[in-house]
Formats: sequence, C-alpha cells, structure tokens
Amino acid sequence: MFDFNLIEFFSAYAYQPNFVYIFIVLFMTASSFGLPIPEEMTLVSAGLVAYMANNPTKFPPPTPDAEGVNLVLLCIVCFLSVLCSDIFIYFLGKLFGKKIIKTKFFNNRIGQERFNKINNLFTKYSYWACGLFRFTPGVRFPGHMSCGLMGIPLWQFVMVDGLAALISVPTQVYLVATYGEVILDKIKEFKIILGAVIICIIVIWGLKKLFQYIKIKRAV
Repeated sequence: MFDFNLIEFFSAYAYQPNFVYIFIVLFMTASSFGLPIPEEMTLVSAGLVAYMANNPTKFPPPTPDAEGVNLVLLCIVCFLSVLCSDIFIYFLGKLFGKKIIKTKFFNNRIGQERFNKINNLFTKYSYWACGLFRFTPGVRFPGHMSCGLMGIPLWQFVMVDGLAALISVPTQVYLVATYGEVILDKIKEFKIILGAVIICIIVIWGLKKLFQYIKIKRAV
C-alpha cells in the first residue's frame, strides 16, 4: 500500500539523524538549481521524521540505543540551509544577473513580465521586498536573484530574508513535528490523490525538460 511505504520510508530515517541533516542541505541546494521539489515539501518531510523520532512507542527505534532526530538541531539545520540557499541565489544575481536575464533559461523559466513585477516591488518596498519573496512561492528564485542584481547590500538582504526565514522555517518544522499524527492520517486518507499528485509533478517536470531540450535542438 502506498501509505504504508511512505510512512515506512520516513520512519526508516527517524533514527538516522546525520543522514537527515545531509539530505536537507542537499535538497535545499538542489532546489536552488531548479529541482522541482518545493521547499515546503522538504520542511514537511523533516517535520514528519522528527515527529516519528519523538514518538518511539508508535515508531520504535531499530535498537534501544538508537539516536533519533533532534528537533532543535533539525530546525537550525533547516533554517541555515534555507538561508544559505537564498544567499547563493543572491550572489548569482549580483555576479551574473545581467547575463542571466538575457538567457533563454531566464525567459522560459521566469519571463520579463514577472521580472518587471518583482522590480516594482523593490520600487514600492525597497529592501523590505526581500522578506516578501520568502513568503511567496514561485518568485523566490527570481526575487532573491533580483536582490543581488538590484544592488541590495548583502547585510540588508541577510537581515530581512534571515528574519523572514527565522519566522517561517522553524515554525513549519516544529508544527509538523508536533502535529504529525494529523498529517499522517491525511496521507492515509488521501493516499491515491497524493500519489497521483507526486506522479503528475514528476511527469510535468520531465515533459517540460524534454520540450526545452527539443526547442534548443531545433534552434541550433
């Protein structure tokens, strides 16, 4: 059954904390490069693993002395991974932004119209717009890249984006780790829908990459 395998997958890593921390860092970094896995999905997964580690009676460890994922350390790792990922995108914009906005990748992935809307946010809110992008999925990458491109000082970007991440990231992980049972129940209840959504995301991403490849080949 899909729900059994999914729950079994998470519970298998509840007592492998080092692997979980590395996994989070890698996936947050990969998301910066366009991996089609939303940041929220990684944070929810991290929270579920912490929930299982904090409930050994429901999800027993493989050995009595097995160390589970530490919720506090997990929140810190998630926060730093998110912030470092945002800073990386910031520097992409600062160092290569003028070249990136002229590429086909930029036009296909972001588009000039969306980029103009992001610039209008800077005009209206100044560097405080850096924090708005953190709470707006879909514009984080172009928004954070624009922060570097527009010349926002690094300390202002880190201050505003870091504060926004400090509010949102640990909160998401903590809430899932605390109320994980509700989420697991929903996974069981909507297992077919959830599986279909995951498959659709993978298929759509694959088709998009295929069409982009064909388009580039035809243009050569």
